[in-house]
Amino acid sequence: MNPESPAASGRPLEGQVALVTGASRGIGRAIAEHLARQGASVACIATSADNAAATVAACEAHGVVAKAYGVDVSNTDAAAANVKAVMSDLGGLNILVNNAGITRDQILMRMTEDEFDSVISVNLKGTWNFVKAATRPLMKCAGRIVNISSVVGVTGNAGQVNYAASKAGVFGLTRSVAKELAGRKVTCNAIAPGFIATDMTAAVDEAAAAKLTASIPLGRIGQAEEIALAVDFLVGPGGSYVTGQTLIIDGGLSL
Repeated sequence: MNPESPAASGRPLEGQVALVTGASRGIGRAIAEHLARQGASVACIATSADNAAATVAACEAHGVVAKAYGVDVSNTDAAAANVKAVMSDLGGLNILVNNAGITRDQILMRMTEDEFDSVISVNLKGTWNFVKAATRPLMKCAGRIVNISSVVGVTGNAGQVNYAASKAGVFGLTRSVAKELAGRKVTCNAIAPGFIATDMTAAVDEAAAAKLTASIPLGRIGQAEEIALAVDFLVGPGGSYVTGQTLIIDGGLSL
């Protein structure tokens, strides 16, 4: 990666390979498409390869190579095997975007151990799994890591003890990885989206959504593309001197 010399084609990620988890829909799909638009080949990770087929087609429409993979991100061995497969299939790895995440919302007194453990396993351990697996190849090319967290990791939220804990953990993981890998010129940053229009937030009932929207200073729900644009910045030439940071994109919700 040479952030000082963007590709002559005008696509700054030309010749690079990006791996995006949780790429089947919503924020993950938007990120994968934006990276493809910037010239990167994209490995689209989902719970099954079929789920990411539409994302692959959208990426290929930008004239890049894209491939879908089905991976349980909470499985350490599966993550390691996937990184090796991506490097073999696509020719390397320069960018890692950890976006995969789930919710199992429940008030604390009713939350089961499985509801807590499953969210931690996917959202936090899954991020660790892929960072660990990708560290060696990223060290060889001054690669970029972006971890998608949540504003809930900053503010907390009733009924989301598990989710908030997992996303707050991603902040600490991000800062620690940034310190460990800075000597090899690998950057690691987090993005904390607020209320973004996705299938996950669509599950919020209409009254609650209206109340939440009214509490956002900018007065609207965010779009997945707005998160993707921030990823573009962090993995592109503009993000070359940014590491260990959390960018909150929430329309002012957390103010």
